[in-house]
Amino acid sequence: MVLLSKPSKNIGGVFEWNSAIRECVKQNCSHKALLLFRQMKQNGLEADNFTFPLLAKASANLCSLRSSQIIHSNVLKSPFRSDLYVQTAMLDMYVKCQQLTDACLLFDRIPVRDVASWNVMVLAFAQSGFLDKVLALFRDMRFDGILPDTVTIVGLTRASLDSKNLALVKSVHAFGIRIGIDGDVSMANTWISAYAKCEDLSSAMAVFNGVEIGVRTVVSWNSLIAGYGSLEKFTNALSFYKWMLCDGYRPDTSTIVSLLSSCIQPDKLFQGALIHCHGIKLGCDSDIFVVNALISMYSRCSDILASRFLFDGMTDRTRVSWTAMISGYAERGDLDEALRLFHAMEVAGVKPDLVTVLSLVSGCGLTGALELGKWIHQYAFSNGLRDNIVVCNALIDMYAKCGNIIGARELFNVLPVRTVVSWTTMITGCALNGEYKEALDLFSLMVEFGLKPNHLTFLAILQACTHAGFLEKGLELFHMMREVYSINPGVDHYSCIADLLGRKGRLKEAVELVESMPVKPDAGIWSALLSACKIHRNVEMGEYACGRLFELEPDLEGAVPFVEMANIYASERRWDEAAAVRRAMKINKVKKFPGQSLVRVNGKPHVFTVEDRGHPDSLLLYATLDSLSLQSKKEEYWPYLEDFVT
Repeated sequence: MVLLSKPSKNIGGVFEWNSAIRECVKQNCSHKALLLFRQMKQNGLEADNFTFPLLAKASANLCSLRSSQIIHSNVLKSPFRSDLYVQTAMLDMYVKCQQLTDACLLFDRIPVRDVASWNVMVLAFAQSGFLDKVLALFRDMRFDGILPDTVTIVGLTRASLDSKNLALVKSVHAFGIRIGIDGDVSMANTWISAYAKCEDLSSAMAVFNGVEIGVRTVVSWNSLIAGYGSLEKFTNALSFYKWMLCDGYRPDTSTIVSLLSSCIQPDKLFQGALIHCHGIKLGCDSDIFVVNALISMYSRCSDILASRFLFDGMTDRTRVSWTAMISGYAERGDLDEALRLFHAMEVAGVKPDLVTVLSLVSGCGLTGALELGKWIHQYAFSNGLRDNIVVCNALIDMYAKCGNIIGARELFNVLPVRTVVSWTTMITGCALNGEYKEALDLFSLMVEFGLKPNHLTFLAILQACTHAGFLEKGLELFHMMREVYSINPGVDHYSCIADLLGRKGRLKEAVELVESMPVKPDAGIWSALLSACKIHRNVEMGEYACGRLFELEPDLEGAVPFVEMANIYASERRWDEAAAVRRAMKINKVKKFPGQSLVRVNGKPHVFTVEDRGHPDSLLLYATLDSLSLQSKKEEYWPYLEDFVT
């Protein structure tokens, strides 16, 4: 406890007051630090060049603009107004109070700046995402003859990451090597993390290998593991984890969290459980970040019961904990439980944030829960998210997936600012709901307004052309994508064109396109071609597509290729070949999974499969279906019956 005693009025007294203030700041008692300064003034003592930086730090911790202005006014009245150390502390104080304008004004008034004052401004604009301003500061800094240090390079790297500008990261890295700071392990860790976040894992690995074995830290390993984890490359992440253990490094909570983040598929549940066990062995299973990561991992791996067990056992739940659990239920379509938790979260005094709302919106789109989606729409807008473009885009997507294209259109039309994501979402929604002409019109309007379509925009519009059968328009857009916008098509883009060609009966061209692709064709493309062969009864092409499909997935368990091929043979009355395919299905124990339909009645989902009699109201349901079937047949033949009767 800091005692607020009265030191004597001498140099030693100021030193004692500074020591007391420093201790308060160190113990995160910033209010007490400022109170001590007031008492110091009341005792007739004046602050010195060591007092003001301490007070600036206390005010920054409180993020108090008023306190900052009072401290700055005291500095201006003191003999230390031109002291560079004090001025730099004032700069940092304004930055941490999120007052960049005041910081810039002060920075411009400093006559002689050192590397520390420049770094404060570089880091400030880097954290705010102003890449152009960071680069301008860096140029001015070099023009003033100031040699950048590791802090400057960290700021430049951080600014490059906001836009995932790999070329700039490499340039900053090269500059760091030139000025001789590449031997600093903390700098190397920063570059490993930067390359990993830019999805350039080979460069991240090269930097990692360049760090001497004895110099590497846990952060070095964590940066690499996190990079593989963020790209869902679990096998690589696990390999480096084992390597880390073999080299004698002890993992920490960050290591475990990064590994868990890469386990997001049901087939990784066992590995995720093993990492959980290792976390327990390391003693970090009670860490709030690890528990939240575990809740997310188990729910994504379809073990919602394990997630709930961990969640119910938590004594101190954060917003992330609640959101992870709500998201888990929403992703599996259990919106009733997700909504119950959402209300319980509010009752517990934890305010849902953007991610929580987006989880529910996504769940509504997944299950077609339109009424609940409308309620979340109203909730989001009434809680200050009306102008949040991410929420608006998600709501447009939700309305479209729920079949309410009018609601999606209305929301899109009133957006004050439309991003590329907004346009892409609306185009996708139109394609999903059969509004193909509107999708094309929207794309043309987007280009007219000067927005640059990305690979997802082109995928959405190509899918619209595929469903509508607009072959010539699809080929035109495919050409535009490559030649006008210099976007390299992915497998999905080629799949759309191949599907279009196949549907139009141009099977030979479709196969030639697939064979000439610069990327490896996947099972989806060959499946689309196989379906086209069924439509056009092309046995030869069908056999070829089926063969390539089995080459890609020799252990294929799905029945679709077998059934499609059997149907192609049957359409040409080649009964022996059709029977042979059916026998192969039995020998290979291929399972044919029945299709499912989902209907929501009064907010409750009802799932049906073919010949499903398990529903409690099945007798009434099938009686109604029979009645509707008879009515539709009657309406179909009524014109002929009417002629016959008359």
